[in-house]
Amino acid sequence: MSKKMAIALGLTAALLAGCSAGPQAEPQGKTTLKVMYYSEDSFYYQYGMLFSALYPDVELEIVSANLVKPEEGETINDATAKFIRERKPDVLMLSASQYKQWASEGKLLDLEARAAQDKFDLAGIVPGILEYIRGLSDGKLYGMAPSFYSRAVYYNKDLFEKYGVPLPEDRMSWESLLQLASRFPADGEPNERVYGLKPDYTSDLNNLSRQIGGSLGLSYFNVSGMRMTANSDSWIKAVETADKAIKGGYLYLGEDQTNQMYTSYEEYLLQDPFIGGRTAMTIDGSYLTAQIKEAQEVLKDKALKNWDVVTMPVDPKNPNVTDTVSVDQILAIDAQSPNVDAAWKFLQYVNGDEFARVKSKANSGSFPVRTKYINDDGHNLQAFYALTPTEETVFKDYDKMPNEAFTEIMNTIAAELSEAGKGQQTVAEAMNRIQDKGQLILDGKGKGAEEAANGAGSSAK
Repeated sequence: MSKKMAIALGLTAALLAGCSAGPQAEPQGKTTLKVMYYSEDSFYYQYGMLFSALYPDVELEIVSANLVKPEEGETINDATAKFIRERKPDVLMLSASQYKQWASEGKLLDLEARAAQDKFDLAGIVPGILEYIRGLSDGKLYGMAPSFYSRAVYYNKDLFEKYGVPLPEDRMSWESLLQLASRFPADGEPNERVYGLKPDYTSDLNNLSRQIGGSLGLSYFNVSGMRMTANSDSWIKAVETADKAIKGGYLYLGEDQTNQMYTSYEEYLLQDPFIGGRTAMTIDGSYLTAQIKEAQEVLKDKALKNWDVVTMPVDPKNPNVTDTVSVDQILAIDAQSPNVDAAWKFLQYVNGDEFARVKSKANSGSFPVRTKYINDDGHNLQAFYALTPTEETVFKDYDKMPNEAFTEIMNTIAAELSEAGKGQQTVAEAMNRIQDKGQLILDGKGKGAEEAANGAGSSAK
C-alpha cells in the first residue's frame, strides 16, 4: 500500500468516526457527478475517498485536467475552455484568471444564494480568501477554494537575542527585512557560521528579485497590451536590491538539497540550516512547522527551541495584500450543469468544517481554508493568512498568452539575470535585454528573439 493511500484511508476512517455526531444530508437518488481535477488518483487522494464514503449515492466521474494540452499558438485558458465545452464537467477546477473570465460571462452558478439557503457557514473561512475570490467576480461568489498555500518568515528568537538584533515584525518591507538580516555576522566557515536569512529553496538573483518585485505588485508583462514591463525603474531597483543582498554575504545561498542522499534521519533534519540553528530567519510554508516539531523530538538539544513567524514582506504603500498567499484551484459549478444539487453538496463538503478538521491533521503543504484549524499554541500562525491574496503577480495573466511564448520569456529572464548575477552585465543592462527580447517574443518573433535582440539590446551594454 502506498503512503498516500494509507494516509487517505486513515483520514476516511477519522472522518467517518467524526461524523457520528449528526446525520448527513445526501443528494436524492443515484447521481453521476463529473468533476474536473488534475487526475483521478490525485482527486481520490485529496477529496474522493472521503466524499464517496459519506455519499455512496453519488457516483464520481473524474475529468482529468492533465489532458488539457494547448496547441501551438493557443493559450492555456482557451485550451481549458475548449476542454470544458467538450467534456462538460459539473464541477470545474479553474485558475484565478479562468474563474474571473467565466464568472464575467455568466457561466458559473451563484453560490451566495445556495449558501444562504442551506445556512452554509462562510464566516469561518479565511476572510482574505473569500475577499480575493469575490474580488475576481465583482463582489459575488461563484467559486470556493478548499485550501490555500502561503509562506511566512520564520525566525529564531535565540539568535536575535544573542546578537542583539530587534525581532522582525508583521508587514515589514523587503528593505527592512534585509537590513535586519545584514546585522548578523557575515564571516566564518560556510557550514558552521550563522546567516541572517535563507530566502527560499533556490536563492539566486532571479528567484530573490522575483520575490521582492512580487511584493511590490510588479509584473514582467502586460498581457492585455502584449507589452513587456521589465525595464521600469521599480523593477530595476527590486533586482538591484536582491543583487546587493546576495553579494552582502549574510544570505544563506546553499543549493537545493531536495534530491540529496543522507545516512540518517537526524542528518536529513540537520541539513536545514534553520532547524540546525544556523540561520536567523528563513522563508517557508507550512511544511516547516511540522518539520521543526519533529526535529525537536528527534534531535532534542540539537534543534532550535524558540521560534515564531511573521508575515512575508509587503509593499509599504499597500501593506495588507501579498502575492505569497495563493489558491491553487478555485472549484465552481457550471451554470448549465444538470447535477447542480450534487455539485453543490460536493462543494459544501470540501469547504466544510469537518473536512477541514480532518485534512488539517495531514501535512500536505497547504492550509485548510477554515481558520479554526490553523493553530499552534504559542506561535503566530495567523501570519500565514493575515494578508489578502492579490491579482497583481509577477506573471499576471500568463495563461492568457501562448504557452510557448511564456516559456521563452521565462527562459530569457533566467538567462539574463544569471549573467547579471555573475557580474557579466549590470542589472539595468539585463532588464533592458529582457525587455527587448521579451517584446520580440510577444510580437510573435520568439523563435529568433535571442539573435535579433542581441542587436537591439547591445546598445544597453
